[in-house]
Amino acid sequence: MHPVTRLGVVGCGLMGSGIAEVAARHGMDVRVAESTPEAAEAGRRRVTASLDRGVRHGKLSAEQREQALARLSFTVDLGDMADRQFVVEAVAENLAIKTGVLRVLDKAVEDPAAVLATNTSSIPVVDLAVVTERPERVIGLHFFNPVPVQRLVEVIPALVTSAETVARTRAVAEQLGKQTILAPDRSGFVVNALLVPYLLGAVRMVESGAASPDDIDRGMELGCAHPMGPLRLLDLIGLDTAQAVAESMYEEYKEPLYAPPALLRRMVAAGHLGRKSGRGFHTYGS
Repeated sequence: MHPVTRLGVVGCGLMGSGIAEVAARHGMDVRVAESTPEAAEAGRRRVTASLDRGVRHGKLSAEQREQALARLSFTVDLGDMADRQFVVEAVAENLAIKTGVLRVLDKAVEDPAAVLATNTSSIPVVDLAVVTERPERVIGLHFFNPVPVQRLVEVIPALVTSAETVARTRAVAEQLGKQTILAPDRSGFVVNALLVPYLLGAVRMVESGAASPDDIDRGMELGCAHPMGPLRLLDLIGLDTAQAVAESMYEEYKEPLYAPPALLRRMVAAGHLGRKSGRGFHTYGS
């Protein structure tokens, strides 16, 4: 199996920029697609800022930073993904948006053996695969935030995904320096199926007045050796993203523990989305 040298990434938000950065740092030619020139430029700035942090912290040299940036190109036309061997979509966690992107990629990517991977964190992969004419080449590849730091990716084959696609996807993850686990194509996969009820439980504890966000987070950090408490983790993920994941899981299982608490919904409606808005369960500076 030949290594992938030409990778595409659709979406350059928190996840997409991290995927693009890691691929560029590992020697791949990376083309990133965004919806507007402004979004593409914001994505370029996000990747550059992350690489700059890596240089400051001694994780890579100035030369490696320049080499990674040279391997990155940006576009607003999904047609520019035509020559890619492997494409990862990392757009919003919304079924309609993701299926729209995959339909276009299916027509645009010329190599019939190319893999179309989705970074969905909760949507069943089969629902995305069947909108394409190459469902056997569609697979879930779930990265964790922040992508340059977190070592795990979940590989999620749908019922229609071929064994060859699974093997190729695991090989690409290894090219990126990641470790993989094989996850079932059910909403939440492995990690979120265990993590989301825990996070929502912390929200319900705040909602009921049982404990403050600071005490909950410090309790889990100091008492359970978690690197980050559940409410700070929700702020990092983004409360809107967490709500979307919870809604998708509740839609599939109808289990009350997956239902987004009213407090979470109210905070999202108010625009208190966590780090990206400056305010969530905690307050953040610029």
